[in-house]
Amino acid sequence: MAARESNSGHVQPSRRVAELFAGVGGFRLGLEGLNNPRWPGWDGSEGAGWNVVWSNQWEPGTKTQHASDCYMRNFGDEGHDCADIAEVVRSAQKGEREIPDFDLLVGGFPCQDYSVAKVLSQAAGIQGTKGALWWEIYKLLELKRPSYVILENVDRLLKSPAQQRGRDFAVILWCLHSLGYFVEWRVVNAADYGFPQRRRRVFIVAQKVETSEMTEPHGWLTSDGVLARALPVQPQLASTIFRLDDYIPRRVKLVQSELAALSESFGVGDTKSRFLTAGVMWKGEVHTLQAQPIKEPATPLGEILLPVNQVPKQFFIPQEQMERWTYLKGSKKEPRNGRDGFTYFYNEGPVAFPEPLDQPSRTILTGEGGVSPSRFKHVVKQGRRYRRLTPVELERLNGFPDGWTEGMPDARRAFMMGNALVVGLVNRIGKAMAGAR
Repeated sequence: MAARESNSGHVQPSRRVAELFAGVGGFRLGLEGLNNPRWPGWDGSEGAGWNVVWSNQWEPGTKTQHASDCYMRNFGDEGHDCADIAEVVRSAQKGEREIPDFDLLVGGFPCQDYSVAKVLSQAAGIQGTKGALWWEIYKLLELKRPSYVILENVDRLLKSPAQQRGRDFAVILWCLHSLGYFVEWRVVNAADYGFPQRRRRVFIVAQKVETSEMTEPHGWLTSDGVLARALPVQPQLASTIFRLDDYIPRRVKLVQSELAALSESFGVGDTKSRFLTAGVMWKGEVHTLQAQPIKEPATPLGEILLPVNQVPKQFFIPQEQMERWTYLKGSKKEPRNGRDGFTYFYNEGPVAFPEPLDQPSRTILTGEGGVSPSRFKHVVKQGRRYRRLTPVELERLNGFPDGWTEGMPDARRAFMMGNALVVGLVNRIGKAMAGAR
């Protein structure tokens, strides 16, 4: 497949983007757009007026770099770096490697250590292997000092880890504050804004304090801010206010010491996080509230399905597997034996089987691919037959053009979409940020 043409010819020089943890290019697709996208719910041809000048995607522990290969197949290899980001940043700090200047840093930074698919008590948080990659973002921001940042993560970030609710997010906010950024965030369900997937993610937007137009935190949260203009919410009368520097002794001056103190003290003894679904942090003061979206008509799952005669036969469920699928999708209350010989009852509620076609889909997970029965894979019924979703349908649920991930095994294509973001949300946020300039 030839690299697709982007609409970056009109981009202003001050709208250069670096894309970290690029995956298969969801951020770039939303920010630059394409000439002929083939998804009915988003006019991606318009783009958002930004131009990606540098990108990095590298998956440790795998010989074949499927995501990076897909990225280059769709966008070309100019400015793309497939190497360990820690090594890349370290070399750039030493002056041994050049990373071009950019105005906006974007990335859906890895979140496996506190994934929604894990039990919260098992989440390692920002101190885990993947969570540690936050520090590479921090180092790159410290090195290049772009004016703007857009990050995406699972909404569990706001309450991780279980032992200190919200500590990880507090550390991230203070990191950005120490570099001179004003920060806003929002937990977004894509289906609330017209998209065909109930995917909940937190978007974090940061701007340098000297370039921000924010003068009043509450108004920024509900009407004036980048996220409020991109993804409107209902007016709110009150927000919770607290200061992060209350958790840092006044004698502490070095940033590293501030972060250590905050990491030790924030969230200790809390049963729930202080960070709600929307918020701003301005000069160390946090304003946060439960945002209520102004909902738009959602796209139902049925509208993105391929005609049944275009579905490859391997996606239809054999009759002999139906009993196993039914069991896994159903409710359960059954005795099980623990490792110590103790017997306990395992309880689990039902999952829709088949998926309702008149509603947006459930969230795609990375384990969506493969033919084996699973509680978490999507199953739809077309005519009298049950089947799994195809890679093209998974691409459509995230707003990618049909065939975006061609060239890799079907299970890997599904994995990529489980890791991807909803492209149209990035498009809307990118437009709002460009309009603020």
